[in-house]
Amino acid sequence: MLTVISPAKSLDMTPQTQFEETVPAFSKEAMSLARTARNLTLTQLRGLMDISQDLARLNAERFKSFDADPTPDRTKAAALIFAGDTYTGLEAASLDEDEMAYAQDHLRILSGLYGLLRPLDAIQPYRLEMGSRLKTRRGKSLYDYWGTDLAKALNTQAQAAGSDILLNCASQEYFGAVAPKALKLRVITPTFLEDRPGGAKIISFFAKRARGAMARFVVQNRIKEAEGLRDFTLGGYAFDADRSTPDAPVFLRPEAASQPLKAAS
Repeated sequence: MLTVISPAKSLDMTPQTQFEETVPAFSKEAMSLARTARNLTLTQLRGLMDISQDLARLNAERFKSFDADPTPDRTKAAALIFAGDTYTGLEAASLDEDEMAYAQDHLRILSGLYGLLRPLDAIQPYRLEMGSRLKTRRGKSLYDYWGTDLAKALNTQAQAAGSDILLNCASQEYFGAVAPKALKLRVITPTFLEDRPGGAKIISFFAKRARGAMARFVVQNRIKEAEGLRDFTLGGYAFDADRSTPDAPVFLRPEAASQPLKAAS
């Protein structure tokens, strides 16, 4: 089973030395996008990503200093640099060497700038959401830019991992960059609900953490078949057979469940 998750806007540049880093497959494409973005004015960057003046200035500096051959002190492994809710659930830094090696083969991060990342791919700090309408020679958006590249890469990498199943734990914004007609894998997309008095609802904060926690669960338990996902119980979630279909499993938890979205150490 190959799992995909989304990146995060928040970054943690604290140096890491526990894992050996690797080179992203789409480094050249990332450099090309960075060159395009560095030509934008602060006003254009603000409009592109709907960010403040200070964030626009920060990201303008990042694009300006983006290097085709960065030194190690300017990069960090993808699964460790992102610091959003999904990565709180993933807890990549606490994976042991064997688990991280498995993740390197079975976990992917979709990225607006880098396309598709392995957990240990060394990346430079950036912000460029997949939904950004950045005009390039390939079209008017990043969806146009990546075209069928990400779907084809996932086909190849899933085959290398010995699987024909893609577990989609990414957001709709990011998974939308995976061209469905080019994808040859069975896609399983879980939904995480919280039981509320007015009916079960998706609570974004908890759902994001649950996606990361499920990615970790798959890595630690070497889940290969869809049925194995039903055993996911972190954070108080439980498989809801009545709401589920084979390719869209649903997990429900009580309102304000106190269980942390953390795996046992």
